[in-house]
Amino acid sequence: MKNCANMALWTAISALVALTNQAFAAETTLNVILPLSGNAAFVGKGQQAVLRAIESKVNKEGGIDGSTLHFRFYDDQTSPQTAVQMLNEILPSHPSVMLGSSITGMCNATAPLLKDGPVDYCLTPGVRPAPGSYVFASTIPTQSELIALIRYFRLNGWTRIAELSSTDATGQDADLNVDAALKLPENTDVKMIERLHFNPTDLSVTAQLERVKGSDAQALIAWTTGTQVATIFRGMLQAGLDIPIGTSPGNQTFESFAQFSDFLPKHLIMPSAYYPEHDGIYTLDPRVEKTQHDMYRELAAENLRADNSTATAWDPALIIISALRHLGLAARPEQIRNYIVNLTDFPGVDGLYNFKKSPQRGLDDSDCVMTTYDPKSKRWVWLSAPSGELLKH
Repeated sequence: MKNCANMALWTAISALVALTNQAFAAETTLNVILPLSGNAAFVGKGQQAVLRAIESKVNKEGGIDGSTLHFRFYDDQTSPQTAVQMLNEILPSHPSVMLGSSITGMCNATAPLLKDGPVDYCLTPGVRPAPGSYVFASTIPTQSELIALIRYFRLNGWTRIAELSSTDATGQDADLNVDAALKLPENTDVKMIERLHFNPTDLSVTAQLERVKGSDAQALIAWTTGTQVATIFRGMLQAGLDIPIGTSPGNQTFESFAQFSDFLPKHLIMPSAYYPEHDGIYTLDPRVEKTQHDMYRELAAENLRADNSTATAWDPALIIISALRHLGLAARPEQIRNYIVNLTDFPGVDGLYNFKKSPQRGLDDSDCVMTTYDPKSKRWVWLSAPSGELLKH
């Protein structure tokens, strides 16, 4: 009789545990740190909208192992200090994986706190995670973007270049990567004839642009984002400086270009991953094409369009979701990290990801094309083949 009672009690406890686990698994929360206010809010809000579209897509497909996906957003206010505060709010819950932030300075500030996990997929190309670390970086690295941009300049005969970058982490990273690109044997004939800087709070760069104008530069690299690049665009118009200008794909958002419409440079060039529509211009791997058209369809259903905010958030989210579906919701940080670093053929909207070839990122300059913005059709237009090579007509 006692054994029967014990068995009944054990059965009841097992049933209660099962119900409790089911309740806990009813929703899977992924934490995301984004700049939802401050200078880079146009990037963060775009990524937030895209992640909500992915949330809807995944849940329509049945979620993750039957669990509803939910993204929980934290606003870092475009501040490294606030990003650290947000991360310290998240860490006590011991998550296995998270996303964000969107800007180099914020991700650099939080990275030291992640040396033992959780996995953090930063939604910016500007960071340089150490191979084997728990930090991953979205889309093409800045170095690869600048290699492809300078290659495009050179192939067009623009070999005398100037650079105007911000003094913050984004601009400092650009300086290092431009120098690395210029040291490549293919760029022997490319010369940096003027390198200038400005503070992110500067309201004018007239003096710097006058120096560029007087330097006989054939093209300009202006590596900054948001209101800072708007200052450069206005300054070029005021200075009458009409040369090709290459700038960060961090500006490649519809919201920012709606604000730039009155002072856009005539010859604007932006390195980009593969995601912009390119039917009739170039054909990619069929798996990448399918993934892109799936994204275009999902975005259209949410009244969204593909821009840099889409690209920098879409693939990282799908890679993390793939890891959780493969490993299970109880996967530990080291399991998720190991899953990602061993992906060699993952089709995303930005290309085929190979994390062995490009650690912590999966993409390189072979996945980069040059684009511009067409204000009439309000879309991104491919200017080059992959790697910055000229298109064959």
